[in-house]
Amino acid sequence: KERDYLKSSINLLKRKGINLPAGWDCLIQGTVPINAGSASSSALVVAWIKFLLETAKDDRAKKADEIAELGFLAEVAEFKEPGGKMDHYASSLGGVVSINFDEKLKVRKLKNPLKEFVLADSLQKKDTTGMLGYIKNHVLQGVANLRKKRGGFSLKNSPIQEVEDEIEKLSPGARRLLKGTLLTRDLAAEGETLFGSDVFDHARFGDLLTSQHEVLRDYLCISTPKIEQMIETALKAGALGAKTNGSGGGGCIFAYACGKAESIAEALEKTGAKVYIVHIDDGVRKEN
Repeated sequence: KERDYLKSSINLLKRKGINLPAGWDCLIQGTVPINAGSASSSALVVAWIKFLLETAKDDRAKKADEIAELGFLAEVAEFKEPGGKMDHYASSLGGVVSINFDEKLKVRKLKNPLKEFVLADSLQKKDTTGMLGYIKNHVLQGVANLRKKRGGFSLKNSPIQEVEDEIEKLSPGARRLLKGTLLTRDLAAEGETLFGSDVFDHARFGDLLTSQHEVLRDYLCISTPKIEQMIETALKAGALGAKTNGSGGGGCIFAYACGKAESIAEALEKTGAKVYIVHIDDGVRKEN
């Protein structure tokens, strides 16, 4: 079966020498919207691997970072898909995390001053792997062409102002997507600095979410009329910020409610969306 993550997880653990002692009848339940940009598959795989490691009495069951890595291997690497590790680490570690994909992965837990969000599912189905693959290929093509002129160019560190003239010479698709990637990078970096402040600026955090959505809409072109309607509705209902979630092209948005979750949820329901009020929570865990 295509992309059967339950089987791929078992196959992965067996290849790593983990002995699963028995078979089980399992009931899997969840409320995360499926195929909607909310990392439902990553959350499933992380929880499933945690369960398998617990049953095997393997020490890795207590190591959130190793569960995250195994989750990535089982969901993404196993099927040679274009996704990253962000969702697996977020699901496994919980809380607010900063993930830096340098040559060596760096994950840092941040303090959590965040209030509630409203997650809203447009119920528009999306092509996650197709969208991710398209964007990734065009960005990498743009990077390769840019490095022919500027050998030291780095997606992680090069200021956009230093390469803007060269970016304008790229093909339209590569130009648009590479510039959008750099703008998104800079907004995320500014957002991370907010978590180091003594007093968290909720309004600025919301502004950054909306600004990032505008980049995703205008440069990566991953929004839809339905998503735009939902974003506008959330902001008019009092959200401090809102953006499309995941790879875009449908699926979900999330709005930073900050005390107005009920009214924002009610307004979004009127657009036909399915809504959830959500809070930052712990990562994967065994419950008794």
